[in-house]
Amino acid sequence: MVNKHRPLSPATFVPPDLVRPGVRLVTSGEAALLNSTTAAAAERMFAAAAAAGVIITLASGYRSFATQKVTYSGWVRAQGQAAADTASARPGYSEHQTGWAFDIGDGSGADAFQPNFRSRPAALWAAAQAHRFGFVVRYPWTFHEITGYFYEPWHLRYIGIEAATDMLSRGIATLEQYFGLEAAPGYR
Repeated sequence: MVNKHRPLSPATFVPPDLVRPGVRLVTSGEAALLNSTTAAAAERMFAAAAAAGVIITLASGYRSFATQKVTYSGWVRAQGQAAADTASARPGYSEHQTGWAFDIGDGSGADAFQPNFRSRPAALWAAAQAHRFGFVVRYPWTFHEITGYFYEPWHLRYIGIEAATDMLSRGIATLEQYFGLEAAPGYR
């Protein structure tokens, strides 16, 4: 579990089992990697979506500490640190660095990484079906005071089928709530 109160240890952690999943990619290099458990679940989920006529693409997977440092610094330069902290994780605090999380797209580029993505078929399908494959939308609508990040309908986190289904059936929106952790709206 990684959030603004729970950094990775060590901060430069690298998953030992990164693999390239057999899914439709719109990225390359390290961003096309996931840990092996997440990759296998993503392959099943993307195939089920395709069978239902919905295209889901892997838009951004693993990010190393160094890559997250560059990504976060870009947000700080463009919008200032306060705004950056609601849109991008600081290095060592990113779920992408764990290999358990990734961002989806639909291959069109329309509304990519924008709140409007929530109405795209890929996001609608994932919101309704991702739990069947062990995924949750990690940063849900209106829960930024708990997660520390504004709504990201494209950001999926693997937690396993049992936990994802349990969260859905109990109406629990965030991992902080599910695991009984304090809200992490800002860095300590």
